[in-house]
Amino acid sequence: MAARSVIALVSVAEVVATELADHLERRGHDVHQARQPWEAESLLSGKGIDVVVVGDSLSQAEGRDLLRRYGGQGGGGEGGPDFILICRPADLVDKVLALELGAADVVESPLNVRELAARVGGLLSRRGRGTQELIVLENATVDLRSAMVMHRSGTEEQLSPGQVALLRLFLASPRKVLTRDDIIAAAPAENADAFDRSIDSRIVRLRRKLDTETITTIRGAGYRFDPPRQFAD
Repeated sequence: MAARSVIALVSVAEVVATELADHLERRGHDVHQARQPWEAESLLSGKGIDVVVVGDSLSQAEGRDLLRRYGGQGGGGEGGPDFILICRPADLVDKVLALELGAADVVESPLNVRELAARVGGLLSRRGRGTQELIVLENATVDLRSAMVMHRSGTEEQLSPGQVALLRLFLASPRKVLTRDDIIAAAPAENADAFDRSIDSRIVRLRRKLDTETITTIRGAGYRFDPPRQFAD
């Protein structure tokens, strides 16, 4: 199994850092925080950091100094981690200077935590460290690796291991009718009550959690996953 990617949050406002760390950790990343400049020095001098998010609690000069000393030369290469700097809207000159020094991204505060997390995910993918396995359905996106359902409304739900196994089974057999025996063999329930009508209950719960109509019941035969348009071909 690949090692978990590591994100460092340096002098990020506490309310943002708490929400961002929770968001990233639930998606399988390790998050380390440094509140003070001396903590950042200790954290970044070690190995294994993939992305650094520098908050605007540091002065822009201090943030650029960390970027100059520890950054990956803007390409996410072997020289060091990618840097995202948070700046105030009026700091255009500082934003340009950070980008010229090799910052991978500069975002303005106030910011949307989910957008910032998406930017972090994009950088990890560029580094070959992306951990997401996304499935887009009608009303939600599912990250199979973190077992997370992200609804269009912004709410999130966790899938159980059994529900992930069941969804993977359907994804592996699009447009194919799966019998109860197929499901019991390939995606056993998480308790002993795995037969007959309990399969119906599992399907109903999965449909409800995914908010999807793609899994249909074929009377007398079983169940079928009819992929959304983006799965065609």
